[in-house]
Amino acid sequence: MSTLQARLTGNGDASTAEASGVVEPALPQAIGYVVVVVIGFIIAFIMMFVTYVLRKTAGEDNRKTEMFMTANRSVRTGLTASAVPCWASLQASCPEAHTLLEIVRVRYGTLATYYFHTFVITIIICFFTIKTFTTPEITSIGHMWELIAAAGTEHPVEGNQGGSYLTMTSKGAILFGIIHILANFGLVIMDTGFFVKAFSAAPQAVVPGYITGGIAYFAIPWCFGTLMSFAALSLEGTARFPTFPRRMSGTEISNGLVLPYAAIAIAGKGGAAAILLITFMAVTSTISAQVISVSSIISFDIYRQYINKTATDRDVIRWSHIGVVFFGLFSACFSTALHYAKVDLGWTLYMLGVLTCPGIFPTVFTILWKKQSRAAAIISPLLGLVTGIAVWLGTAHAFAGEISVVSTGQTLPCVYGTVASALSPALYSVVISLVRPDNYNWADFRKERLALDQAPAVDAVNAKGISDVEELQQTDSYEANKAKFKHWGKIAAAWSLATFLGHWVLWFGEG
Repeated sequence: MSTLQARLTGNGDASTAEASGVVEPALPQAIGYVVVVVIGFIIAFIMMFVTYVLRKTAGEDNRKTEMFMTANRSVRTGLTASAVPCWASLQASCPEAHTLLEIVRVRYGTLATYYFHTFVITIIICFFTIKTFTTPEITSIGHMWELIAAAGTEHPVEGNQGGSYLTMTSKGAILFGIIHILANFGLVIMDTGFFVKAFSAAPQAVVPGYITGGIAYFAIPWCFGTLMSFAALSLEGTARFPTFPRRMSGTEISNGLVLPYAAIAIAGKGGAAAILLITFMAVTSTISAQVISVSSIISFDIYRQYINKTATDRDVIRWSHIGVVFFGLFSACFSTALHYAKVDLGWTLYMLGVLTCPGIFPTVFTILWKKQSRAAAIISPLLGLVTGIAVWLGTAHAFAGEISVVSTGQTLPCVYGTVASALSPALYSVVISLVRPDNYNWADFRKERLALDQAPAVDAVNAKGISDVEELQQTDSYEANKAKFKHWGKIAAAWSLATFLGHWVLWFGEG
């Protein structure tokens, strides 16, 4: 959801027709099954064929865990970018890891479809960008500006300067931005999928890949989110808009229907089909990463660590397949439960940070601060989660007098809860660590053999650890790459600072 859509959500209560006018589906239900089932099977069979060809011609055997999970750690910049930098530190510290939990365990003890999905999404975004300005009611950027300015005069947005849609001086947008940025920090730092991508990439591709992906991502909120929201505002009062003659209701906006309504108004049934396809591509691309992430946690961090320490490639991949099936069923059931509980997209987006943010600082400290203790790493995110939920529910009750789906989905309770979830664990971790600080030796990361293909057999000799020769070779390899890792780490830090200052100081500051 773009910033403009967040503003629209705030204006939804002023919509004139919450009740009247049911919008007829633009496409029959059968089309949905064709896209989800038929195209899904076609893509699956194509990728199975590609995998077979690569195994026969390039020796990329997905029956080996290192290839199945991390593509032999050879992914280059382009593919890393198509998936969007403490990850650079992980490549330096523990290059043989597969998941974030392996990093935590070592310190404290106990792939081609992306290109295809991104290509299809890019083509559709370009189509809508061009098609919008060829619509007779819009015709040009200048005329769209006039239509949006008129909409701000006719239906002013509370909290925006002059009620305009064309301003960065917006209380609602800033609050939404705080929620969105903190929640996204939580998502990317706590999402094993991003760590799997970092471990899958060649070291020199990690930072350039994520920087390129971060830049490319702006095509989504700018060329798609903002443009399609502006198109919806421009066409809402015309006969081609699905809800005409009424305006979109707050419920429709919160359910994420701004995009499909705008697409239908711009391109008719073809627009609806394009949105269905792009949604399918985006969801399957995201879910594929999550499926691998969850299955890798089940196979490496649970099965291999606690059930079968001598697991072979075959054992690990079998449990990875079990994890794929389990997560697929769980996510489908959970999504269905949310739907029948009347929990919409807006509520999910606003409260997500309360649940995803508590692990931000403990995870970063695990990777970057050697003084964080085991107790701090375990206790601080739990205390942060309790703090965030308490603040979230408490402020919802204070503002609305009740705790319900409606009250807990309001902006201010979610802002307070998200900020509390994100920042309180930093305080808890520092305080707990200062009571009894750790002094972790980062070299221990390099002693841990996590790559399954290189795992030594468990016998009386190898059980004592890596041999002196192996340890010396690993030290030499690390020293050879140390300067390169530091170089990319500085670039990542500088880019992060520049991005923050550019977006939050220069952009918002200019109004």
